[in-house]
Amino acid sequence: MKNQSSTADHQLIQAVEKADSSLGLINTVKNLAAAQMEEAIPTLITVLGYNNPGAAVAAVDGLVELGEPAVLPVLETLDGYNYGARAWAVRALAGIGDPRGLDILLDAAVNDFSFSVRRGAARGLGFIHWPKLPQKEVSDAQQNAFQTLLQVSQDSEWVVRYAAIVGLQGLAKAVKATHPKWFKDILIHFEKMTKIDTILAVRARAKKAFEELNSKY
Repeated sequence: MKNQSSTADHQLIQAVEKADSSLGLINTVKNLAAAQMEEAIPTLITVLGYNNPGAAVAAVDGLVELGEPAVLPVLETLDGYNYGARAWAVRALAGIGDPRGLDILLDAAVNDFSFSVRRGAARGLGFIHWPKLPQKEVSDAQQNAFQTLLQVSQDSEWVVRYAAIVGLQGLAKAVKATHPKWFKDILIHFEKMTKIDTILAVRARAKKAFEELNSKY
């Protein structure tokens, strides 16, 4: 039975490698991602470098579903990546939320030239799995995320500011008990954004975050 399963897994990987059309690649990557097998991680990472956004989205989804086992392989290949692959890899790290990807997300949220990457990184900073860090490192790591999100909430692109609000709201929930001053500062920041941001959608999202945090916490 194990051999049959192994053969089927190998066939899924081969199908991706042999895909001869854009649509065929997308479909085979979706099938491979759905199998949720760790052996697929290198292939899914390779797909991130193809010039096929549909396949890259499917690969990111697969890596996010695999979670923790995918983090180190993604990090180990970042330096050698072309820009497009790096952008998709950042999205995968943001979706997984493992703190080993924190430094990449902090840098991408502020410095990446693509607003879509900054947006993904900013949102991801609010959903890091902090308990996976050594306890003594959590406070400094959260402070870095806090300061970065405050900065990113002033990004020139409104979709990045919107994502920063989502990230800050997620972070606020995590620091409420341990850092009540940060929690209060985030609420004050949201209230300020409801008044000064030039985009209605951003003001509305800040208002929603402010109200939800006030009502639940």
